[in-house]
Amino acid sequence: MKPASRLPGRQHPQIWNSAAQLADIPIISTQTLIPAGARAVILAPHPGDEIGACGGLLQLLNNLDQPMLLISVTDGALAHPGSPLWNDERLRAHRPHPQESVDALHRLGIAAHGLQWVRGGFPEKNLAEHETELATFIARHLHPGDVVFSTWRQDGDSDHDTVGRAGALAADRIGVAFNELPVWAWHWPVREQNKIPWHRARKLRLDVWTTARKRHAMHAYVSQLSGEPASGIAPLLPRVILDRMGLPYEIVFI
Repeated sequence: MKPASRLPGRQHPQIWNSAAQLADIPIISTQTLIPAGARAVILAPHPGDEIGACGGLLQLLNNLDQPMLLISVTDGALAHPGSPLWNDERLRAHRPHPQESVDALHRLGIAAHGLQWVRGGFPEKNLAEHETELATFIARHLHPGDVVFSTWRQDGDSDHDTVGRAGALAADRIGVAFNELPVWAWHWPVREQNKIPWHRARKLRLDVWTTARKRHAMHAYVSQLSGEPASGIAPLLPRVILDRMGLPYEIVFI
């Protein structure tokens, strides 16, 4: 997908609140997505992607005592490139990943020790150069019967796309189910909605409390919520992302 789809300034109208196709997406249950006893494997390219993509699903799985594996591909080391405020020393002191992710999971009602968690330590922003290695790494942690959830292969962000491709390859190698989660795609211009695979889309309903906890969890990523106006650095999590956290559903491409 062309990089332009990841909007500069991210101020275009959003597909997720204007596309007519949204009303026709079939509803799917958690139990249909992940059979009883199966392990759900969540692939997160960057810290916070697991919340933005499927913070609701994580809660529903936790409520069902479903086994889960979270694979954090990168540690988000390039949160504020060129920032005089977020230097290496301050990042180590105030943004000790995975601590923000631990806090986010806690806000969802999930204890960090309540799920398996693997950190890949891959370099952010150039994952495409390590795609083969990443696919092998992911496959090494998959078991027969797993159900994999990854960012969409055409999400419009290079790292998201790479994790999607690597996840699909790894799932195919092991012979397990593979699903994709759109993240940045929901913030494309409306004119690009015809590029969404609506025929694969399924809607997972979230109640008001699940939705509220998801939004609350995203606020755990303090370092991504505050920009630096004096330095011309915008927040990594723009308002449109936080607004989407309030939607009472999540979309999965099956």
